[in-house]
Amino acid sequence: MSGAIPIEAAPATAAMRPTRVRHVVLWLTVLAYMITYMDRVVISTTAPLIQKEFGFSVITMGWIFSVFQIGYALFQIPGGWLGDKIGPRRALTGVVVWWSAFTALTTGAWSAGSMMVCRFLFGCGEAGAFPNATRSLSRWMLPSERGFAQGVTHAGARLGGALTPVLVVWLMIHLGWRGPFLIFSGVGLIWAAFWFFYYRDSPREHAGANEAERTMIAEALGAQATSGARHSVPWRQLLANPQLWLISAMYFCYAYSINIFLTWFPKYLNEVRSFDIVQMGFFASLPLMAGVIGDVAGGWISDRLIAQTGRVTMARRVVAIAGFALAAVAIPVAVWSASPLASVGWFALAVFGLELTVGISWALTLDVGGVFAGSVSAVMNTFGNIGGALAAVITGYILKWSGWDAAMYVLAILSALAGLMYLRIDASRLLYRPVEE
Repeated sequence: MSGAIPIEAAPATAAMRPTRVRHVVLWLTVLAYMITYMDRVVISTTAPLIQKEFGFSVITMGWIFSVFQIGYALFQIPGGWLGDKIGPRRALTGVVVWWSAFTALTTGAWSAGSMMVCRFLFGCGEAGAFPNATRSLSRWMLPSERGFAQGVTHAGARLGGALTPVLVVWLMIHLGWRGPFLIFSGVGLIWAAFWFFYYRDSPREHAGANEAERTMIAEALGAQATSGARHSVPWRQLLANPQLWLISAMYFCYAYSINIFLTWFPKYLNEVRSFDIVQMGFFASLPLMAGVIGDVAGGWISDRLIAQTGRVTMARRVVAIAGFALAAVAIPVAVWSASPLASVGWFALAVFGLELTVGISWALTLDVGGVFAGSVSAVMNTFGNIGGALAAVITGYILKWSGWDAAMYVLAILSALAGLMYLRIDASRLLYRPVEE
């Protein structure tokens, strides 16, 4: 078999220290996640100047925001399929170039319709980011590193989203609202060029990886996962497996819950906790910063459990269930807290719990998806985006009929349901029957 190592080379290989190309691949992926959120957030920060120049109403701006989410949700599965079909090197390069181009073209919009088209096509491109990034890591990261890898990538995304408004405001002051779009587009194009130059679909194809690192990865993942060969996606097997739908339902619950903290939570602080605008902005960011810590901690803890026990299913379940349980308990306590500051603290703890699970969930798609991790993660993320989109709409109706307390209790219930679902998820079993090579 092409990946085999001659017996006589074994002692030399064993003595050789593995290179760390896979870690460079990981940090390049973290940068990609940061760029996705930078490019998403820029329009939110520049919206006041865009509205002023074009005379757009609030409703029109709402549609400009929403068409991104529509394109993003619709192209999750096609984007993941593309990576499984042509490999993450070419696929991720292509989608980053695509969305970077439409980030720049947003500055040339002359009407609401033209801007909506740009933002929709921008969303179609970004839809391929997370599935293909997950697929790229599936060829390189050891099972004992996957939790941390997925945690730190999503932490990068959250951090990018949190820091971008400050940078965009500074750029707008000096360059107007179009400047940030053009600069961020350039950052994406530079990243795409470096990715295409550096990344390889298989460790065997990378000149920078020595034989020790290649062997270590091959032994941990198996020859099929590291061969770089193209495989037809076994959609019938994947979609017929109940576990895929269980994973997707779990992620729906997560995404619905976290989306409230990305959209409605500032309004909650203003209306229910009586924070003014300045206070609202500061305290709304605290749960998200707690989430950054949760992203890294969840993956790291899970990986340490795998290293100590060798039981991947147990390691994924323990951390994810603990995170969802923490959110399910902390959210009602936050609602009941009389002190506004204590309430924010409990909500921060809830978001920390939710984000403990996100790296685990994306690592899970590597565990059960194998060489088809891109397609599996795309299905999961499609359901997540549906949950996030519905959260904004449904919460509005709940607020109208029942108020803020009921809207928050829904998050606690969904968190508890997601934790229960994890009891039935087996991270040690592939969703398909691999073809022996």
